[in-house]
Amino acid sequence: MNEKAPVVVFEAEAGQEGRLAAALPGVECRFVEQALSDQTVDQVGGACVVSVFIRSQVSRTVIESMASVRLIATRSTGYDHIDLGACREFGITVSNVPTYGENTVAEHAFSLILALSRRLGVVTRRISHGDFSLRDLMGFDLRSKTLGVVGAGNIGLHVIRIGRAFGMDVLAYDAHPHPLLAEVLGFRYVSLDELLMGSDVITLHVPYRPETHHLIDRDRLALMKPGALLINTARGALVDTAALLEALESGRLGGAGLDVIEGEELLMEERQMFHVPETEERMRQLLTGHALARHENVILTPHMAWYSREAIDRILDVTALNIRSFLSGTPLNAAGGDGA
Repeated sequence: MNEKAPVVVFEAEAGQEGRLAAALPGVECRFVEQALSDQTVDQVGGACVVSVFIRSQVSRTVIESMASVRLIATRSTGYDHIDLGACREFGITVSNVPTYGENTVAEHAFSLILALSRRLGVVTRRISHGDFSLRDLMGFDLRSKTLGVVGAGNIGLHVIRIGRAFGMDVLAYDAHPHPLLAEVLGFRYVSLDELLMGSDVITLHVPYRPETHHLIDRDRLALMKPGALLINTARGALVDTAALLEALESGRLGGAGLDVIEGEELLMEERQMFHVPETEERMRQLLTGHALARHENVILTPHMAWYSREAIDRILDVTALNIRSFLSGTPLNAAGGDGA
């Protein structure tokens, strides 16, 4: 493969271009601020490689429009934003970044747990209006509470370690349990329903696939302890957002810390809705997202659990390695397994 073949990097951020270009000596790189989509695919030109991030929607129609492309290098672990079937059909390799921020995401998840357990969202909103009263602000200790970790992979294991350090009992659900790890780290594997019924705090760390769509639905929300907290730093569609809002408004659920929600791209890019017709379902997701953002027992962050200086450096370094390896004929980190 020609190492001078052009590379187009979508969703490029200032400050990241220099590191990526330096890691790809002799390779022509072009940087595009926008995400790759039907509206921006013309920016690909005759590139052999495109690099994307999670806001890009690499659909079949986009793939069909990129005749020259042989590699899509996503700067993420998950790749549900890419139509892998269409890529296989058109002979395009997809690479990902298998690991880069296990501790980064775990720390963010725990920051949401701590903020909710001490009602910091309510506190900051009140103080901004000059209200320093302690009314309805009593929090709770994490020590001796039960933490339920759904998905005990790389990120989930970091969460477990943090939870144990806080003196929490830990339950875990995973499709591929490792009993030795459970013994060493001091947690217990249980079924998903048992975890939901027995946990004071539940945090999600599983990939999004068709079989995990709305993994946490109305029925499973009803299994949770009254007053439990739900944390999601994985994928928005793991949770039925409308059912979550109902559980919060009824007072059954104590709070939610959400770095991801269904239809989050609509919240980020609302102006595009003036130009692109939306379905009734997408409008429902947008309105539900607004309601969650306003709810006093919800802390919402803009899909930033991964976003630390150190994690970004690791992402760019692995992405550059993936591109160099592909151009030299020895592809690395081909997607299609258990991306999360």
